[in-house]
Amino acid sequence: MLKAGERAPEFTLPDETATDRSLTELLRTGAIVLYFYPADFTPGCTRQACVLRDLHAEIERAGLRVVGISPQDPESHAKFRAKYNLPFVLLSDQQKAVTKMYGVNGPLGIGVRRASFLIDSSRRIRDVVLADFMIGRHADFVRKAILLRTANPQ
Repeated sequence: MLKAGERAPEFTLPDETATDRSLTELLRTGAIVLYFYPADFTPGCTRQACVLRDLHAEIERAGLRVVGISPQDPESHAKFRAKYNLPFVLLSDQQKAVTKMYGVNGPLGIGVRRASFLIDSSRRIRDVVLADFMIGRHADFVRKAILLRTANPQ
């Protein structure tokens, strides 16, 4: 798994509207919280997405944006986003190429680990959390990112 201080690998994936989005494009307006999750509509992933949704106003005030990545297709992401009123981009990594680049593929290459990366506008990873079944650690990670960003905007 990539670590804080490393440069985030560039990628291009389709979003929930099937529009290709690159990391460089996503970072044009500033830092992002890039989070990987196993699957749309599963209990843990739904809880994680809804926590991020509920923190979204604070995230935006800190000048951050959220981007989610999982292996489901854009249509699944569009339904997931609509059902739970998610105000952030969801990217489709059906071949798990980006999941592998970031080192968050599951054991024996099966599944996706639940991980989040704080990436600044220069593609530098500022912080990372891996918390497969501990959804609360992701909320804590995002709150910490908000505090870091508020104290040190870049």
